[in-house]
Amino acid sequence: MTKASIAQAQAAVAAALRGEGVAEQAALSVACALVGAEADGLKGHGLSRLPSYLSQVRSGKIDPSAVPVAERVATSVLRIDAAHGFAYPALDLAVEQLPAIARETGIAAASIHRSHHCGAAGLVVERLAEQGLAALLFANTPAAIAPWGGTTALFGTNPIAFACPRTNGAPIVIDMSLSKVARGNIMAAKQKGTPIPEGWALDAQGQPTTDPVAALAGTMLPLGDAKGTALALMVELLAAGLTGAQYAANASSFLDDQGGPPSTGQLIITLDPRVLGGSSTLSHVEHLAAAIEAQKNARIPGSRRIAQRRKAAAEGIELPETLLSRIA
Repeated sequence: MTKASIAQAQAAVAAALRGEGVAEQAALSVACALVGAEADGLKGHGLSRLPSYLSQVRSGKIDPSAVPVAERVATSVLRIDAAHGFAYPALDLAVEQLPAIARETGIAAASIHRSHHCGAAGLVVERLAEQGLAALLFANTPAAIAPWGGTTALFGTNPIAFACPRTNGAPIVIDMSLSKVARGNIMAAKQKGTPIPEGWALDAQGQPTTDPVAALAGTMLPLGDAKGTALALMVELLAAGLTGAQYAANASSFLDDQGGPPSTGQLIITLDPRVLGGSSTLSHVEHLAAAIEAQKNARIPGSRRIAQRRKAAAEGIELPETLLSRIA
């Protein structure tokens, strides 16, 4: 492992992507997303994703020259075509255009189709909250969770992310997948050759497993049992059913270079707190945040990520030798 600053790590990842023909803006977008996740301690969405991204570019599963296009199809709605490229440039486009619309109308939404893995969804909504807006992001992913009582995966791990601005401190950020753990954690265990804890996944025969390879071939256990699968259905409809994106069961894997583009979707909803509740809304939010922080051992969601981020900014992050050799 080699220590690198955030900027050095971003430059290294962008160089690796450009080396495979990824367009400059897309390479920078992906690099910022992966290094940002790594710095926050979200390793399942960080640098461990790069090798599979590069192989998917080489196979044509990800279009390296894709440029997302946004169309304002209604007063408060953007429709964004990610064009079978990386999701990150399409998400950047949404973050760039949604704030002005939300401030004009009070609420703004962006539907994204023909997309790919959205990474650490909390980073996207956090960027909107830093501009004084509350935001929700729903994303569907390739099939990993079976309907409750079923045996065949129809839903993805389908992350939900929410961010709310504060008058004091960093935004409140909630980011969760609807499996008991993110699928990226199992992928990271596979790459390291380490077992996963019991209760994370089932193998292809529906039996509990601690083998990450068997888990990736099987199904994930949902968060909250039957309630988790109901939420996964909700996200599937919001992120794919309503956006025209491909359902999880028909989407190819985010993890390998087999098949065509996954063509999944995301839906972002942005809200202007001052329109919803008046000029004192964020002060009202702060009362609840302060009440949480006043309790011993309680913490605001996302605070651990912020601490990791500050540490990474001060000390740098570790770059695997395999990444460095690939760039060389």
